[in-house]
Amino acid sequence: MSDATHPNLTEALGHAISDKRLEVLRHVADSGSISQAAREAGISYKAAWQAIDTLTSLSGVALVERTVGGSGGGGARITPQGLQLLALADELARARAAVLVRFAGAPALAGGLGLRTSMRNQLPCTVLGVEPASPSDPMVLIRLRTAGGAVLASSVTRESADLLALRPGTAALVLCKATAVQVGVGALPAMDDPGLNRLAGRIDRIARGAARDEVVIGLDGGGQWVGFAAHPFTARRGQRAWAAMATSALVVGLA
Repeated sequence: MSDATHPNLTEALGHAISDKRLEVLRHVADSGSISQAAREAGISYKAAWQAIDTLTSLSGVALVERTVGGSGGGGARITPQGLQLLALADELARARAAVLVRFAGAPALAGGLGLRTSMRNQLPCTVLGVEPASPSDPMVLIRLRTAGGAVLASSVTRESADLLALRPGTAALVLCKATAVQVGVGALPAMDDPGLNRLAGRIDRIARGAARDEVVIGLDGGGQWVGFAAHPFTARRGQRAWAAMATSALVVGLA
C-alpha cells in the first residue's frame, strides 16, 4: 500500500485508461460534486462512487475528499494527488497519440497487446447487446460476437457495464482463465445450459499432465482458446473440439 508521499498513481492509470473512471474524476474536479460528475459521465451516482473508490484503492491515496457546509450542503473536492493523476493521464494520452501518428497506416495490432494479465485467453469481440437479468437485478448480461461468428455471454454488474460504456458495436476484449475452461472432443454440443458459453475449433496442441491435460484450440474464424480435459485426453492434433465456460468466467475489457 502506498502512502500519501509516494502514491502509486501509475497503477491507477494502468487499470483505468480504458474506461470512465478517469472521466468521472475529471468531472469531480470541474464540478465539485459526485452527483454532477455522474450526470455528466452518463452513469449512476453509485457507479461514480465505485469509479472513485477503485481509483483510490489502486493508487493507495485519497483522490477525492468530501466537503461539508455551504449553500449546496456539501460536495466533493479533488485532492492534489487526484490532480496529479489527471495530469499524468493527459501526458500519457498525448504520448499515445504521438505513437499512433507515427504508426498511422501500419497493419492493425491485436487489441490486447497493452494488457498484462495472467489470463491466457484473450479474444477480440464486438458487443451485440447489454441485457438486464431482471428489472431489479444488479447484474447484466453482455452478449458479444467473435470474429468467427460465435456468440458469447458475460455476466457483469450494471455499474461495470456503465463504466465501460458498453454499447452494441463496441469493440471489446473477452478474457478467461484457462483453468475455467473445459475442453471436449467432437462437434459442438447442443446448448442445454444457458449459463454456459461454447467455442468450436480444431486442436492445435496438447500438453500432457498427471491429472489433466492442457489443450489449445484454434478457433473457427481465428484466435486460440486454452482449456483443460481429464487425463488422458485421447484426441489428436487437428481433430474437432470445443471449449465450454460459464458466463461468470468471462471478463470483458476494452483495448
